[in-house]
Amino acid sequence: MLNTDKNLKLYYSISEVATMFGVNESLLRFWEKEFPQLNPKKAGRGVRQYRKEDVETVKLIYHLVKERGMTLPGARQRMKDNKENTLRNFEIVDRLKAIREELVGMKLALDAFTYDDVENLKENIQNMK
Repeated sequence: MLNTDKNLKLYYSISEVATMFGVNESLLRFWEKEFPQLNPKKAGRGVRQYRKEDVETVKLIYHLVKERGMTLPGARQRMKDNKENTLRNFEIVDRLKAIREELVGMKLALDAFTYDDVENLKENIQNMK
């Protein structure tokens, strides 16, 4: 049976990575020229193979340039001078976003809860006793 779990893949194509971030393949090729940290393996005929580390680097570049609005020279300098701190800050922001999304989902679920739902739960609990 073929394993389709993306977390277990060793390499991603440029089109897969572009789709992950909603960008064009040409932008990824451009970023390779602008950021020395982004250096996917090139197989035969120049076919790019992005490792998990490359995808994480793209994620960081995307965050700095697209989400934070930094210029390319500014993002390049940030990654060169203080990549560990930048990565740590990005991971914190990423986790906070995930927590926020989860909380918003919980709020929507709670907002959808009605008085009748509460009464039904009470009845179910009484019936269990």
